[in-house]
Amino acid sequence: MKLNRIFVVAALAFMANCALAYSPAGDRIKTEWGEAINPDEVWQVYPRPIMERADWQNLNGLWEYAIVSAQSKQPSEFQGEILVPFCAESSLSGVGKEVGAKNALWYKRNFAVPAAWKGRDVILNFGAVDWQADVWVNGVKVGSHTGGYTPFSFNISSALNAKGANELVVRVWDPTDEGVQPHGKQVAKPNGIWYTPVTGIWQTVWLEPVARVHIENVKILPDIDRNTLTVAASASSSAPSQLVEVIVRDGGKRIASGRSINGEDVVIDMPSDVKLWSPDSPALYDLEISLSDGGKVLDKVSSYAAMRKFSTARDERGIVRMQLNNKPLFQFEPLDQGWWPDGLYTAPSYEALIYDVDKTKDWGFNMIRKHIKVEPAVWYTYCDRKGIIVWQDMPSGDKGPEWIQHRYFDGSERVRSAESEKMYRDEWREIMDCLYNYPCISTWVPFNEAWGQFKTPEIAAWTKAYDPSRLVNPASGGNFYTCGDILDLHNYPAPAMYLFDATRANVLGEYGGIGMAAEGHLWSPERNWGYVQFKSPKEVTDEYVKYARQLLDFIDKGFTGAVYTQTTDVEIEVNGLMTYDRKLIKIDEDRVRQANKSITSSLDNK
Repeated sequence: MKLNRIFVVAALAFMANCALAYSPAGDRIKTEWGEAINPDEVWQVYPRPIMERADWQNLNGLWEYAIVSAQSKQPSEFQGEILVPFCAESSLSGVGKEVGAKNALWYKRNFAVPAAWKGRDVILNFGAVDWQADVWVNGVKVGSHTGGYTPFSFNISSALNAKGANELVVRVWDPTDEGVQPHGKQVAKPNGIWYTPVTGIWQTVWLEPVARVHIENVKILPDIDRNTLTVAASASSSAPSQLVEVIVRDGGKRIASGRSINGEDVVIDMPSDVKLWSPDSPALYDLEISLSDGGKVLDKVSSYAAMRKFSTARDERGIVRMQLNNKPLFQFEPLDQGWWPDGLYTAPSYEALIYDVDKTKDWGFNMIRKHIKVEPAVWYTYCDRKGIIVWQDMPSGDKGPEWIQHRYFDGSERVRSAESEKMYRDEWREIMDCLYNYPCISTWVPFNEAWGQFKTPEIAAWTKAYDPSRLVNPASGGNFYTCGDILDLHNYPAPAMYLFDATRANVLGEYGGIGMAAEGHLWSPERNWGYVQFKSPKEVTDEYVKYARQLLDFIDKGFTGAVYTQTTDVEIEVNGLMTYDRKLIKIDEDRVRQANKSITSSLDNK
């Protein structure tokens, strides 16, 4: 007992010394949340609320790291500490170093499995790692994953020590834009609209105890026309004797339920007075999903669902409009890239992450276009709760951020290699899988502009077949083909309608870009740009309101959605509604809110 007490005291002292030694890297601007970062309490929120269990252990915090040649074996000595889940290039990681395509980033830390978990399997979960990850526990290879934007998990039970500490080692390699994989706006040499590379772990790492036979995944589909909710729960191993039960609650009150065996979906009849989800009334129902065998409950998870429907239909004038719950709704949002000056891909904290959503809602928008990036699961849950619709982009990829000039309808596109095409398809499928259950997502966007665009009609049809419950915007501002549900134009700075498709919904997927360089809030004071630049919030707001009035005229002519660029400044782009550090809002919020409300309500009662 005395030795154990000494060990605990020593471990606590070591952790305290580590915390004291930690400091963010570099001297660039930071958010208030980044300035207050505590390495002992970084990103403690439960990471997967769409399928939640009571027990879990957070592995975020200070790990050892080393950057070595990509050809090297595991280093015998590590170079220092890195704060997980921040990428190596970020300030908040405490490293602030470029890794590059010729090197690999290694991580190491120890962890202990709680005694209370004895007799259960242990799952090691990663929210996201960019890009190629190999994982060892106690020297045993437990798995690999390729792809920078999706979660992955390994059952590590057989690799764990019976007693004492366990060693976790992760190797990451990421060629950024020197490879053909999806990488979004990351480039080795940042410039213009292309940003700093992100290498390594950038979302929460965590452990979870489960029964030997447990629920691995759930799939939730509402149908407001039939007033049913369908839940599919897949188990780690199946047997005819297994029973899945789903209980639906509203405010703690049980309102519906359903059961199935033999791997069948659970189809639940919802009450006649069902509440529909919308931006004005984001009603969510709590779900309790259990797996049992012979009357014994093997596993139970908590989830939630919303009754809502995204579709298109013609209005009384024959114009195709996007609809929510069988009623026309003009979907209006800012382009949200989800970058941070101190954490790059990773917000400094959960409070920072949801701040952008709160401001978007407060400004009167009803939607967010998540631009060529995927966020942590908790971001989508927060949008579900706040009533924010989301258009989800696929992160662009293939070599180089090359632009191919639009040649409308003539079939001009990039030609991808077989390797590149497989990487795209695999990751796009994983993204749709991991985000499928979030009610907020209305639209999948496979391509942005012509960046890596290929086989557009085929990809659009494949996306729609994979998830018929959502709209498909085949190429936002890209080379245009008559496919998918939407024709999407980009025009800067002012709104414009230079094409129209009478068979699909027409949207303005990007416009605006009104810039203002705010001294003291700049990523790079010596260089910055916007599509147009002004010197004061009044000038920015005047221009914003002018564009909003122009947009209203185009709504009457056929636009059914629009995206303003953008939520925040990003690196040297200064065309955000607020600065990159989120410390300064660059608009008159009341005037912008009033203008936005007139747009989002423009199709009411039609």
